[in-house]
Amino acid sequence: MDLGSIIQFLEDKTILVTGSTGFVAKMLVEKILRIQPNVKKLFLLLRDTDTKSAAQRLNDEVMETELFRVLREKYGANFSSLISEKVLPISGDISCEHLGIKDFDLRKKMWREIDIIVNSAATTKFDERYDVALSINVFGVLHTLNFAKNCANIKMLLHVSTAFVCGERAGLILEKPFYMGETLNGATGLDIDTEKKLAEKRLNDHLVEETTEKAITLAMKDLGIQRARLYGWPNTYVFTKAMGEMLLMHLKENLPVVIIRPTVISSTYKEPFPGWLEGLRTIDSFFVLYGKGKLTTTIYNPKSIIDIIPGDMMVNSIIMAIVVHANESSKIIYHVGSSVRNPIRHANLEDFISRYFTRNPWIDRNGKPIKVGKLIVLSTMTSFRLYMAIRYKIPLKVLQFLNIALCKSLESTCFNLNQKFNSMIRLVELYKSYLFFEGIFDDTNTERLRVAAKGNNIEADVLYFDPMCIDWEDYFMNIHLPGIVKCLF
Repeated sequence: MDLGSIIQFLEDKTILVTGSTGFVAKMLVEKILRIQPNVKKLFLLLRDTDTKSAAQRLNDEVMETELFRVLREKYGANFSSLISEKVLPISGDISCEHLGIKDFDLRKKMWREIDIIVNSAATTKFDERYDVALSINVFGVLHTLNFAKNCANIKMLLHVSTAFVCGERAGLILEKPFYMGETLNGATGLDIDTEKKLAEKRLNDHLVEETTEKAITLAMKDLGIQRARLYGWPNTYVFTKAMGEMLLMHLKENLPVVIIRPTVISSTYKEPFPGWLEGLRTIDSFFVLYGKGKLTTTIYNPKSIIDIIPGDMMVNSIIMAIVVHANESSKIIYHVGSSVRNPIRHANLEDFISRYFTRNPWIDRNGKPIKVGKLIVLSTMTSFRLYMAIRYKIPLKVLQFLNIALCKSLESTCFNLNQKFNSMIRLVELYKSYLFFEGIFDDTNTERLRVAAKGNNIEADVLYFDPMCIDWEDYFMNIHLPGIVKCLF
């Protein structure tokens, strides 16, 4: 396949990126500016009240981050002029029609000039409020699609989803789209408009009852989980992401569309430098708790594969997919992960973090190193429930009995123990499908994309995204775990 020059393709292109302050979007913007400073314009959509505040947020949360250090060093005093010339912050909101862009003249300008749209905006909370998750992960996709259809020269809409829209499937999971109303458990009746109306009615009912905001939030979170599990998804996040994909594929018409489904995105492997991350990704909270000595017992299947892909590889796959499918009437899914080509298991991660924090102990507030011990691993839900009964439920029953005898002097202790018990149960229920995940993500389509990238040897080093090159022990011991420690300190 003769792709021409990948880097040259980006020259003089105008690209709209949604979710611009997010982890993936920042890396994408940095990469484009670094490899192709002659890109015509980057419209970056930020959820803010006006252009001035959007510009300030862009500066504080994107351009001033360490991620852009290499770019700042490269351009020196000219960095600010590069950003002001190439990057335009847009105040908007994908949960609104026209992406919340109120300035009609600006909308017309964008519709005239935009070549590529990358939609990376999402709420990633597993138990997000159902109304919020629907507005962003489902109808936000529809608003982005409708905006793309108004663009006179649009060559591609690329949507960032998640590989875990598959739910709790085992075995080889194919790169195939959802059809409208498809469910994971075979249940019938899934209708996206009905889900929206249900969420609106439930919210209005609570508002009429003048329920507290905290109670409304909890109720709407519970509704999302209930609706997800009704149709076979484990949580609100992946359920709403799946519905977003359904809308996109069903209503795309002749628009070139690509869906990228990454697995667990981790810190950068190589560019712009190794080990960059921001905030705690899904698995990183586990590493931090262990390093701080606060985690002695964990739950997962040691033999199960955890699918991880470094952030820079994820971004490279996005750029490559754009180049390959621009102007095609495409409808294609890409799994971007490592479970097929270079799998890593939970037991490997346990070994890496144990050795790392033994050699490089976390230093507490008093300047003393924290000693870590061997983790107790609960490898089934049955063993977890038994552990919880011994650790919390039985002591709670004893304290409740003593509390009555001692005239409620232990009431606070009982309450705190019960709160901790309920919190842990909710957390494990929320994450158990990933702790015991038995799926492997097929990446046949993505492998074709890698082959296309390798066909141009000059750019293969620039747009690498083959996980086969990763030595996981070296990556975790010398890149990712040091990156976490540096990020938090």
